[in-house]
Amino acid sequence: MPPRQLALAALSMLELSPPDMVSCAAAAGFSHVGLRLLPATAEEPQHDMLGNSPLLRETLQRLQDTGLQVSDVEILRLKPEVDVVSYLPMLESAARLGAREVLVAGNDPDFARGVDSFARLCELGAPLGLSMNIEPMPWTDIRNIAMAMQLLQQAGQDNAALLVDAIHFDRAGDTTAMLADVPRQRLHYMQLCDAPAAKPDSIEQLLYQARAERMPPGHGGLALGELLLALPPDLPIALEVPMHSKAQLSAVERAKLLRSAAEQVLQRTYGTALESAGT
Repeated sequence: MPPRQLALAALSMLELSPPDMVSCAAAAGFSHVGLRLLPATAEEPQHDMLGNSPLLRETLQRLQDTGLQVSDVEILRLKPEVDVVSYLPMLESAARLGAREVLVAGNDPDFARGVDSFARLCELGAPLGLSMNIEPMPWTDIRNIAMAMQLLQQAGQDNAALLVDAIHFDRAGDTTAMLADVPRQRLHYMQLCDAPAAKPDSIEQLLYQARAERMPPGHGGLALGELLLALPPDLPIALEVPMHSKAQLSAVERAKLLRSAAEQVLQRTYGTALESAGT
């Protein structure tokens, strides 16, 4: 089986600026990196990555120096009051960085309005070579695979995709059977991590675990092998594993840990699958 594309996702090292994120991913042996161009919350670090900012230029230089490629950028939230045209500067920066995938969260309780916003976002991204990936999260208004697929179908855009994140997939109660009918062209990349098998008891615990305390692949109780085998074997992977409890490790040490853990899970998963297929 050919090597799988692995990217270091932005949330794994959120304390780093985008150029330092590139350097960290390169030092840990990744070929791709995910960058957060817009913050997910008001409490996050704010980095000016729009227009021809000095930080954007520095990030481009680091990419050139290291040979890394940008796998995806984030995060666009579809809220009730959003005018998606306001996201155009972010999309232009994404294209300049060489990204092809954009992470989108559905935060509009009016489903029809959310569909319209998502469709218009896809239309903005298409001329820039960008695809919009809706990520179901159990605390958002697009909570699960079924809702995400309904949104994609109603939006009717060629550059629209589903982003499966291992922890959200489990916490939402989704099953691998739900992935069987997802067209291959609707899957552009996935996010991989691990977590305890027991689900959190409250939304506060759910949010904290997802945003701050995940586990390296293979170190928890999620059915990662089952999930991987239900998805295309060549699907690019972004390792999204924030681990605040391991803050004593440097960012590069954590990144190396994640890469090694993911490679072991992939070897176990596909080695077993190949053996079974040959017997």
